Amino acid sequence: MEVTCLLLLALIPFHCRGQGVYAPAQAQIVHAGQACVVKEDNISERVYTIREGDTLVLQCLVTGHPRPQVRWTKTAGSASDKFQETSVFNETLRIERIARTQGGRYYCKAENGVGVPAIKSIRVDVQSMKNATFQITPDVIKESENIQLGQDLKLSCHVDAVPQEKVTYQWFKNGKPARMSKRLLVTRNDPELPAVTSSLELIDLHFSDYGTYLCVASFPGAPVPDFSVEVNISSETVPPTISVPKGRAVVTVREGSPAELQCEVRGKPRPPVLWSRVDKEAALLPSGLPLEETPDGKLRLERVSRDMSGTYRCQTARYNGFNVRPREAQVQLNVQFPPEVEPSSQDVRQALGRPVLLRCSLLRGSPQRIASALWRFKGQLLPPPPAVPVAAEAPDHSELRLDAVTRDSSGSYECSVSNDVGSAACLFQVSAKAYSPEFYFDTPNPTRSHKLSKNYSYVLQWTQREPDAVDPVLNYRLSVRQLNQHNTMVKAIPVRRVEKGQLLEYILTDLRVPHSYEVRLTPYTTFGAGDMASRIIHYTEHNTCHFEDEKICGYTQDLTDNFDWTRQNALTQNPKRSPNTGPPTDISGTPEGYYMFIETSRPRELGDRARLVSPLYNASAKFYCVSFFYHMYGKHIGHRKLHCFPQLH
Repeated sequence: MEVTCLLLLALIPFHCRGQGVYAPAQAQIVHAGQACVVKEDNISERVYTIREGDTLVLQCLVTGHPRPQVRWTKTAGSASDKFQETSVFNETLRIERIARTQGGRYYCKAENGVGVPAIKSIRVDVQSMKNATFQITPDVIKESENIQLGQDLKLSCHVDAVPQEKVTYQWFKNGKPARMSKRLLVTRNDPELPAVTSSLELIDLHFSDYGTYLCVASFPGAPVPDFSVEVNISSETVPPTISVPKGRAVVTVREGSPAELQCEVRGKPRPPVLWSRVDKEAALLPSGLPLEETPDGKLRLERVSRDMSGTYRCQTARYNGFNVRPREAQVQLNVQFPPEVEPSSQDVRQALGRPVLLRCSLLRGSPQRIASALWRFKGQLLPPPPAVPVAAEAPDHSELRLDAVTRDSSGSYECSVSNDVGSAACLFQVSAKAYSPEFYFDTPNPTRSHKLSKNYSYVLQWTQREPDAVDPVLNYRLSVRQLNQHNTMVKAIPVRRVEKGQLLEYILTDLRVPHSYEVRLTPYTTFGAGDMASRIIHYTEHNTCHFEDEKICGYTQDLTDNFDWTRQNALTQNPKRSPNTGPPTDISGTPEGYYMFIETSRPRELGDRARLVSPLYNASAKFYCVSFFYHMYGKHIGHRKLHCFPQLH
């Protein structure tokens, strides 16, 4: 039956008396530094300049009815900066202690549902100046790194500022404005220096040029205070040198303690020191930065870790003081920590009478050597093992040899390895007992019901884990206990030579329907009992099978049909199969789930058959339930037939 639904939408004119009282939203932005309301219609760019650290107050003046709501947003700075909607009667945006990163274009959007929203914007420039740096460049033509009379000299001044292009510089000598002459030149934007840098050049240095030079950076007409840096030029002005104090080239501390790396820098003026790491695999400092500046030349580390060990470089900062090749030195940091050993825990199995070698190896440690190694058996200290000749380097392991595994020598062994900082232990559990059996959970139809009684039997299957590691398994001790009952049935199952991967089997009989049982299985060798394995078995009247089983639930391809079914999932399906055929996944909806698929497109013809033959089912059982999911898709799907006939006997 086909059903057609028709949806009718009626447009009805709506009249409301007094509609003229509604008015669309209008907006205008004013700020704290604005004395009166300014008409914006003829202003293409509204700019408000504020000093970093001050309070930004922007107000969106709105009119309209109903009262418009206002939302503030920001772009052209941090694009992700957003401001939540203010309340209906609060159109003011306020930012305390504004940072220079908060500069950008701010928008106020006013809307009241009448007409289009009103949007106004203003650009906020947050002015700031910091990090004044200077450099002294001796006469590069004469390849000199000293200040000498008769040579040229250049003083360069740079201040990090926002906006950078509006910074102006003034030079003073001995407190008075520096006068331009043929020997004194002031230039801007030297290509070898950062943008917006001012340079004062002295040609043919005279004795009268010695003095104190002051560079003052400012924003003309802005409330930002001036920033200045001073340098004294005299015959005593010398290039920097850097060195490591005596006895401080190698710093050794224990893990968790503080450490201080020190470099001494000399020169006039005295530059700060930049610290970095030399090791390529550890490019960052403990602070997480690639470079760290210290004014006193000391790098202080709190609670050092073993990963901080390595070589650290100290060097003079380039843009403070002389413009010469940076001087550098190196300090080695050694962080001492307790040893790390392997194996931390090991289960050692061996047949009776055979020797065993226990080895505890040092993986890492500082110092990277074993100061002492103590062996204990069941907590009792053992005599030290015979010394093994080694090369000049310190030993990195300790060994204990057992001539033969016996019942008396079986047990726990501990090797405690120490260096000068701490210790760590290797633990060994030595025995000749067999490993546990491993139950086989994929037994087809393990439950067998009995028609004339209320009992059932269960086919228990298992393999033996590493049977050749110890003496041969002679028999298994089987114990079966009904859940919630105390009575246990115990039976010995003799076996012949057990090989690795061999599937062993025992049929449990006289199990009561519908109870579940705990089964315990323990292997026995000449040493005695091995490791026990346990599992719970449940009575089931039917078996569920999925196509995850590579044996496809016992189904087989019919050899008399025309083509075959294919087992596949979304990950293994043929990418060249016909489009829009087959399900995207099996019933689980996951790409790993398997299903059976047939391609019915060409070269298939009408009348072709693809058949899967089911296993033979016992019809005398209580009942069988066969259910399956199917997926049929296609324009001419009515021409295909799907039949299911289980085989019964």
